[in-house]
Amino acid sequence: MKRQRGVALLLVLWVLALLSLLLGGLAGWVQLESRQALWHRQHTQALLAAEAGVALAMQALADPLQRKQWIADGREMPLVFDDAQLHVSLHSERGKLYLNSAETADFARLALACGATQAQASRLARDLEVRRNAGLAPFRVVEEVRQLPGMTQALYSRMAPEISLWSGLDRPDPAFASPLMRHALNLPRQSAVGADPGDVLVIDSRAQRPGGYHARLRTTVLLSPSEGSAQPYRVLRWQE
Repeated sequence: MKRQRGVALLLVLWVLALLSLLLGGLAGWVQLESRQALWHRQHTQALLAAEAGVALAMQALADPLQRKQWIADGREMPLVFDDAQLHVSLHSERGKLYLNSAETADFARLALACGATQAQASRLARDLEVRRNAGLAPFRVVEEVRQLPGMTQALYSRMAPEISLWSGLDRPDPAFASPLMRHALNLPRQSAVGADPGDVLVIDSRAQRPGGYHARLRTTVLLSPSEGSAQPYRVLRWQE
């Protein structure tokens, strides 16, 4: 009888220990789910604040007086939306290298400035020339550059902000070129104040909310896409 009671007690203790482990695991899972839900909610709110930054920039560009304060050379404009701190900047596509007509030598120089080896940069320039001579369709999205033989993901990540599908210029406009671009192509340093940034702009909006939650949104927009259009701009590219 005593032996049976001992076995029963051990069984009860084993069941209690197993239940404790299960309840502990369940509590940990619930806590993890709560944290993930909180992060997702806060990140979504930060992203919405970044979208508000884009909207505020577009509102300013539609106002002739405010537009003069927004220089499309990357300088930041501090703004506030609800409880989020915003840093919004404009970049003109005219300061970038136009993929569909730029000299392949300039493409190679930019690749070198972005960390490519001499052999890698030369190969990329040749591949770009071969693509053009083959009569293939022009680049339609920036990501197509990633398909060039010899292009690595790391190099693409550094070059992507410097190349354009919409500038239409044979060489970047020095007034809107980044320091990296000016160095790569030996462009003169010019002020963007009072210069025409063109109709295609990149709006870079960064939002910071209390608690350290943040989000960034980069959108390429075409101003005044057509006469009679209901929208004052058209989104060409959207990057979160």
